[in-house]
Amino acid sequence: MTLAQAYCKQFGKVSFPFIIYDSNGNETYYENGDGYCYKIEYNSQDKETYYENSDGFWYKVEYDSNGNQTYFENSEGYWFKKEYNSQGNVTYFVNNEGIWSKTEYDSQGNVTHYENSTGGWSKTEYDSNGNEIYYENSTGTIRG
Repeated sequence: MTLAQAYCKQFGKVSFPFIIYDSNGNETYYENGDGYCYKIEYNSQDKETYYENSDGFWYKVEYDSNGNQTYFENSEGYWFKKEYNSQGNVTYFVNNEGIWSKTEYDSQGNVTHYENSTGGWSKTEYDSNGNEIYYENSTGTIRG
């Protein structure tokens, strides 16, 4: 029995789409009347943590204490993980396909070093005003 059917049984007729919201105004349940429905769960920061629909598709999401997305996984086997520095910049990414990247930043948030799973890399230097003064990458490009 769907939530809409249970509601109808208890309270009478319902109209579609049938939608339920939590106390923060987040949509937690949807049903269209033709058998399709989904549910969504949220954390204390009102960020989606879980989704599942009547077709069997689902995903889950995790966040750090700053609200940055650190993990994603779905019913099709795809997943990724991310790490962040104290400025909220992504420093590491990896997924189920073996694709990864590492990024380093200076104190102003400028990318100073980047490398990835395909062998790509770059190095960048900046002056005190944040202007690029030197750049070099794995394809042979050099500036500065």
